Amino acid sequence: IVLTFQNSCSVPSSFQLAGIPGLESLHLWLSIPFGSMYLVAVVGNITILAVVKVENSLHQPTYFFLCMLAVVDLVLSTSTMPKLLGIFWFGAGDIGLDACLAQMFLIHCFATVESGIFLAMALDRYIAICNPLHHTTVLTHAMVGRLGLAALFRGVLYIGPLPLMIRLRLPLYKARVISHSYCEHMAVVTLACGDSRVNNVYGLSIGFLVLILDSMAISVSYVMIFRAVMGLATPEARLKTLGTCGSHICAILIFYVPIVVSSLIHRFGHQVPPPVHTLLANFYLLIPPILNPIVYAVRTKQIRERLLQMLKTETKFK
Repeated sequence: IVLTFQNSCSVPSSFQLAGIPGLESLHLWLSIPFGSMYLVAVVGNITILAVVKVENSLHQPTYFFLCMLAVVDLVLSTSTMPKLLGIFWFGAGDIGLDACLAQMFLIHCFATVESGIFLAMALDRYIAICNPLHHTTVLTHAMVGRLGLAALFRGVLYIGPLPLMIRLRLPLYKARVISHSYCEHMAVVTLACGDSRVNNVYGLSIGFLVLILDSMAISVSYVMIFRAVMGLATPEARLKTLGTCGSHICAILIFYVPIVVSSLIHRFGHQVPPPVHTLLANFYLLIPPILNPIVYAVRTKQIRERLLQMLKTETKFK
């Protein structure tokens, strides 16, 4: 590791992640809620994947997208939580430069992919409600696969340049301690010597493109869905049709609200203490993986029934 002197810049071979800056004395205690939440997220998402695999009635576009969501949530939580728990338990904050950039890529790429999958799910709900006769002919298994790949490709295309630009444009750093629990883009860029404006502008533009455009497209699809629903004859039919969108709307809010709150606090909450920023940044990577399986398990009859059936079989064998 290169020694850095006051006001000097160097090429670090590794960085030091601070964990939750300002709450170092509580790291061991913080590992209990974070470890539990990570465990719930992993078990919940693996359960969703297993239930959809064994239950033939769930082999429909909505549940294939749900499986994609589960895989993305597993990647998102696993790219940060094991390292964070390592910092909490063993003080293992050291992370190589390339490992740091790989973590940055995974986090930002798969958050972008998740947004793309929500967009595909909105399209699925739109076709199912506004054009039900063509739902199975338009959203074939191959088409669902293509939409999933498109979301992945877009994530790689948008986020790929972030670590590359840091590697190629910003080789020197004034410090090697990242005041964060994972290699978040801006947390790394602020440590760099040299002109980081291009990195800042690119990072903000991508965030704007993904969040604003995706949420606008989802909103438009829901406006059209509500118009179609209002055209239905009876209130019962309206409620039943809207009920099919409930899980998707909950999942979208669970994903977008923490990101928006975290971004707003980051931009305007100058009085907010640093630990709050870091805790929020971790929660928005943990809350969707925990709540998505719960929302879909509670709201989807087939998933609920299959889960209960599997649990009954399990207890019989015991």
